[in-house]
Amino acid sequence: MYSFEGRVRYSETDENEKLSLIAILNYFQDCSTFHGEDAGVGYDVVKKSGCFWVLNYWQIDVYRYPALCEKITVGTSPYECKGFLGFRNFFMDDSEGKRAAMGNSLWTYLNVKTGKPEHVPKQLVEAYGDLLKMDMEYEPRKIRVPDGVKRYCPDSFEVKRQHLDANNHVNNGQYVQMALDYVKKGFKVDRMRAEYKKPAYLGDAMYPVVYEGDRYCAVSLCDSEEKEYALVEFKCLN
Repeated sequence: MYSFEGRVRYSETDENEKLSLIAILNYFQDCSTFHGEDAGVGYDVVKKSGCFWVLNYWQIDVYRYPALCEKITVGTSPYECKGFLGFRNFFMDDSEGKRAAMGNSLWTYLNVKTGKPEHVPKQLVEAYGDLLKMDMEYEPRKIRVPDGVKRYCPDSFEVKRQHLDANNHVNNGQYVQMALDYVKKGFKVDRMRAEYKKPAYLGDAMYPVVYEGDRYCAVSLCDSEEKEYALVEFKCLN
């Protein structure tokens, strides 16, 4: 288990002065980066090996959105490595040790030159120490839009520079931010899932397809041929 301490910054809050969903996702993503660095198998080490990690799937459950200036603890634990796949949990606790959010994620270890998956090296797995799977409600990795939701297609938009990360494609958190733009005001997100299908690059056109139901919203971000870049689902559970 790996963790670090933080505090909710004004720049991370929404209009309600609460930590935003994207900020929670970014804390989790940063935590995995810090873990790799401190374990000696960080970004530069993996990059020099000719490989990199690509996120396939997120599930984030939010039990409470921490408020501005609250002290928080963010933690992570890889819990399984199978072939070229890596599974990793996350948590966020408040200053009293109460759980505010949890996450589950699936990653693929890819070769930079071939773009194909490679077996995760044994020494990389061993660097993280003991693997621990956390107790949470795990949804299936494949997202299925339920029957009975209405569907509509807003106007397309273009991928801009601010959407890109160090790999020069759209960052996984940016897909979620794009999808959130189509969630109705006042919708309380208790659970977010995102399934990533293919990378989008600078200048690519995004064609959103939005599915709405009672306490449910999903946004499919597609190319001009209706092939998905990502499918992002939001649920209100309470």
